[in-house]
Amino acid sequence: MNKNELKKAALGGLLQNPVFVLVLGTCPTLAMSGTLANAFGLGVATAFVLICSNVFISLLRKVIPDRVRLPGYIVIIATFVTVVELAVAKFFPALNESVGVFIPLIVVNCIILGRAEAYAGKHGALPSLIDGVSMGLGFIAAISLLGLIRQGLTLAGFGVFSQSAGGFIIFGILMALFNLLIDTVKRRNRRQLFRAGTGGKQ
Repeated sequence: MNKNELKKAALGGLLQNPVFVLVLGTCPTLAMSGTLANAFGLGVATAFVLICSNVFISLLRKVIPDRVRLPGYIVIIATFVTVVELAVAKFFPALNESVGVFIPLIVVNCIILGRAEAYAGKHGALPSLIDGVSMGLGFIAAISLLGLIRQGLTLAGFGVFSQSAGGFIIFGILMALFNLLIDTVKRRNRRQLFRAGTGGKQ
């Protein structure tokens, strides 16, 4: 795998953010982003499963028969979800009390199965690891930012933002701002490349 592809995988969590660009995992994102602690906890749990499943699926991609590919992926993902569920229940009882019901649902999180199907099942272990880390960090950043803003507004007296409706409003605003920023950067880079290709002539 060349450096450009590795760079693309490493920047995937930013340029193809799973929450704000790909719009995956929206249900747990909105449900558990009422507070920063819950958002960060679920984000870390999801990222761990994503990274581990990406690597294992990549290593087993030539062993798993194509006709049972998706069930095979789900079994691998469910294994790591069980590990996370047991670890959280044992070592983080407070977190388990607040987000425990959503941890088993990580099995069907579109981010994890989507990366398994779109990336890990087609690439080697190293790029799949990089993709998993990048997408995992992107998810943690997105859900934590949403949780931070919602919690801050709720503490400021705007109780609506602790509810689903308020979560949708903040989610929509952040998505619009994020995509505007990404598009602005891309347009600037294209203009720079154009100027470089024409020797600076307009």
